[in-house]
Amino acid sequence: MESRHANGDSDPKSVGPPSALTYLDPHYWDERFSSEEHYEWFKDYSHFQHLIKSNINTSSSVLELGCGNSQLCEELYKDGILDITCIDLSSVAVDKLQTRLLSKGYKEIKVKQADMLDLPFDTDCFDVVIEKGTMDVLFVDAGDPWNPRQETVSKVMATLDGVHRVLKPNGIFISITFGQPHFRRPLFMDPKFNWSMEYNTFGDGFHYFFYILRKGKRRIDEKGEDEKHNDPPINMYQDELEGEDYLFRTNIDADED
Repeated sequence: MESRHANGDSDPKSVGPPSALTYLDPHYWDERFSSEEHYEWFKDYSHFQHLIKSNINTSSSVLELGCGNSQLCEELYKDGILDITCIDLSSVAVDKLQTRLLSKGYKEIKVKQADMLDLPFDTDCFDVVIEKGTMDVLFVDAGDPWNPRQETVSKVMATLDGVHRVLKPNGIFISITFGQPHFRRPLFMDPKFNWSMEYNTFGDGFHYFFYILRKGKRRIDEKGEDEKHNDPPINMYQDELEGEDYLFRTNIDADED
């Protein structure tokens, strides 16, 4: 993971706030984006580009949740995906990303200030919705990862409800996250959703998950309950913790004895 500041130099020592709970404060993000030019959560595009290319067509309309100052939308654009809309709760992030994109001539990419818990888009309007590390913020005060707090669950479900609604009938939701399948599956596979779920891993030591939820593809016998025996052991995902990723390790350690 790499942090780039106003001078464009990498700052591998950047470790973010002292507590993961700080991520829940909108003011923190405004202050951070005011001085920070670029930061990639959960690896840069090159690590999962092959997964993107196998799941997104260049003709797809794409919504990115929580764009921040990531270069994900630019990398998608370079790969020929031109119909991209990015949203972020921070007006600072939105303004700076708009300026950056215009300076590079990427005029087709749309950037909008919006809350992923209340998406301001029409029903069935995107082929793909993608988030990279954005939903992980909702889990920083979840408590027991096997039985998260109701407030956390409500926010996650509000996000998933909105994503499911704005996706076209055969659209896909891509979630790039630190969250393990046995924690995400019960939420992703709530009976109200008609999407199927699959995932891949990427990164040195298989740290990160690339979930693909395909709307309209859920089988009648596909359930959302935990299936521990089908998931990789948790300790496979702890070999390398870079930059601020360690702050999300809490959700893993809480399950270890």
